[in-house]
Amino acid sequence: MPYRYDRHLPARRRHVKVDFKKSLSCYKATSGRFDVIEVPPLNYLMVDGEGAPGDTAHADAIEALYPMAYTLKFKSKVDLGRDYVVPPLEGLWWADDMRSFTTDRNPSKWHWSMMIMLPDWLKDADVEAAKGVVADKKSVPTALGRVDLRRLEEGTAFQTLHIGSFDDEGPVLEELHNEVIPSRGFVMTQHHHEIYLSDFRRVTPEKLRTILRQPVAPAA
Repeated sequence: MPYRYDRHLPARRRHVKVDFKKSLSCYKATSGRFDVIEVPPLNYLMVDGEGAPGDTAHADAIEALYPMAYTLKFKSKVDLGRDYVVPPLEGLWWADDMRSFTTDRNPSKWHWSMMIMLPDWLKDADVEAAKGVVADKKSVPTALGRVDLRRLEEGTAFQTLHIGSFDDEGPVLEELHNEVIPSRGFVMTQHHHEIYLSDFRRVTPEKLRTILRQPVAPAA
């Protein structure tokens, strides 16, 4: 049996891989139920764009985020001794008329910020260093220069788990926006937020698991 030096280290000195999907309650939701939660302030790698999901700009944003996220994960593990599971892809979505997400669904009118959560022990300098590493690779992502680090403070929010195609989200959002939130004495504040628990590049549409979140504030 290979010698395991870490077996003789105190527990506090061993590497512990953090999985934020398990440790943060805001990454948990239930299908068929709208829960009110408190979302802590979190840092994200973000890329902004507009248009339908799956178009060139959207794909370019995702192709820039993943190598950045994994470069930072390995940097954290090697340089800082702090390992973690790269969190899922997420997206903020909005439009001049929010009905383009529900009753008048029209993806061409959507604006978005695609993003991946970053632990708060990683800073702007780490992000810039990671950009340099990714830029040195043979294939440089088109949107690499547009990746930046931002802090998102959503606070109180409603969320639910949607199982199925993205195209079937409309009725769920219609219920959330126009029935659930007003009936409980709240108004919508920030952008619609989606958390992609499934890899939509590999999972069939009917099996996709997506957290749908809407930040709110008490109605005046």
